[in-house]
Amino acid sequence: MSGLRTTGWALLAVAVAFWLAVVEVFWLPLRVGSVPVPLSVVGAGVGNLMLVAWAHRLSGSRLVAVLPVVTWLVVAVGASVRRPEGDLVITGATTATQVVGLAFLLVGVLFGSFAVGRALSRGGSGSGGAR
Repeated sequence: MSGLRTTGWALLAVAVAFWLAVVEVFWLPLRVGSVPVPLSVVGAGVGNLMLVAWAHRLSGSRLVAVLPVVTWLVVAVGASVRRPEGDLVITGATTATQVVGLAFLLVGVLFGSFAVGRALSRGGSGSGGAR
C-alpha cells in the first residue's frame, strides 16, 4: 500500500508542477502598459520552493520531492526551444523580455536546486518506504 500511496503523491506533484510551470511560462510577457511585470519570476521561485517542500513532507519520499523541479525544467526548457512550426514561448524579442525570461530560468533553477538540496538533506527514504 505504501508504494501506491507514494505513486499517488508523485502523480499529484507532477501534475501540479506541470500546471504551475505552464501558467508561469505564459505569464512571461505580462505587462502593465509598456512595463514588464515579472510575476512569472516570483512564481518560479516560490512555486519551486513550496512544491518541493510540500511533496517531500506529504509523501516522505526524496524521489517525489525532486519530481516538481524536474517537471518545471522540462516545461521551461521546452518553452525556450523553437518548435519545427516556428513557435517559441520564451522569446528574446526585446531587452526587457530577455531579462525577464533569463530571470525566470535562473530563479526557477536556483530556487528549485536549493529546495531539492534541502529536501535531500532532511532525509526520508528514496522509495517512500520506512524512514
